[in-house]
Amino acid sequence: MHTLLNIFSLGDKHSSPVLSKRWRWIEAGVIILFWFLVALLSVAREALNPHAGPGGGLREGEALYIFLEFTPWMLVTPFLFWVTNRISPDQIGWIRTLPLAIVLGVIIATFVDLIDHILWNTFVESSFKRTLLITDILNNFHFLSEFFIYFAVLIGGFARSYFLRSQSHQQEAVKLRMDTAELQKHLAEARLNALRMQINPHFLFNTLHVISDQFEEDPRAARRMIARLSEILRYSFDSAETREVPLSQELHFLDGYLDIQRFRFEDRLQVDIDVPAELQDAMVPTLILQPLVENAIKHGISQIEGQGIITIKAWKEGEELHMRVSDNGPGANAENGQKHPSNGIGIRNTIERLETLYGTRQQFSIESPPSGGFIAYITLPFHTSTDYFLTSVEA
Repeated sequence: MHTLLNIFSLGDKHSSPVLSKRWRWIEAGVIILFWFLVALLSVAREALNPHAGPGGGLREGEALYIFLEFTPWMLVTPFLFWVTNRISPDQIGWIRTLPLAIVLGVIIATFVDLIDHILWNTFVESSFKRTLLITDILNNFHFLSEFFIYFAVLIGGFARSYFLRSQSHQQEAVKLRMDTAELQKHLAEARLNALRMQINPHFLFNTLHVISDQFEEDPRAARRMIARLSEILRYSFDSAETREVPLSQELHFLDGYLDIQRFRFEDRLQVDIDVPAELQDAMVPTLILQPLVENAIKHGISQIEGQGIITIKAWKEGEELHMRVSDNGPGANAENGQKHPSNGIGIRNTIERLETLYGTRQQFSIESPPSGGFIAYITLPFHTSTDYFLTSVEA
């Protein structure tokens, strides 16, 4: 058995997929079982042969001879499997494979036939003795029966070699797809991190600008705003590696940002939030609402003198989560030439993050109705932290 295993392992790692030790044991066992069954059937055929002559049945020692007759093939088969990995037509072509196979077949068939003659002369009680001269074996074509067996084994070896290479190519293709997916995941995560690095400085700069405007007018309020800002930044940094958070957590962060804006606008800023309790656990991208509210303030509330109203609404339709942020500002149709907020860094960043996280399963749009104001819409696949959900980063 160990001899068979050693023959299996000869050079395979350079010419064909390497079989694991377990599978080499299994294949060696199959080869031994196959030739044992062939020998057993041959013994049964000779024992039951009605044309065996006077007395019929097996001669003395013939059963042992038949079992020993197939032992060389048991040892040659793994060698031929190894050979087929070297001379298969898809590797060296038929023009080279066929002559090599024929020459090798004549050599092996002659060698096996010589062993067969030795076994016959040794174990079978018979008046007929077989020749042990290789020239006689070749001249009289005694090796032809062994040659046909050789070609049958060789064809089986070619089939085995083709199957192993096919399996190896499939495994390599699967591994390549997995490596590609892993690379895409890392690239997407790097892109998300880059986008987050844009959000934090952008948000910090705008917030500090708001605070600086309050220092001369109300230093106490400015200090409270700085304290609130520190809490917001701590949350932002703590969630730097988090792609999604529950909607309730996003609203809590947004409330801290709105506290700073309320210091600035006082009673002029009104925020209405309409989010049902059953949607509080819905997963959304971190810092997804803050850029929309910031744009509603910048392009809406700050452009009017009266009461500014920002409305944040979320609802579920089927398997989709819908969110809307709207304001009552002048909108894009105002006479003062108000620009569309989608040109800003925060909105562009939001669009890129949504595309990276959800691919085609998300929608984002901003519109300005004739009545004024801006309305930002977001549609996401609805899922919670307990759901099995793969974003585009993980796909």
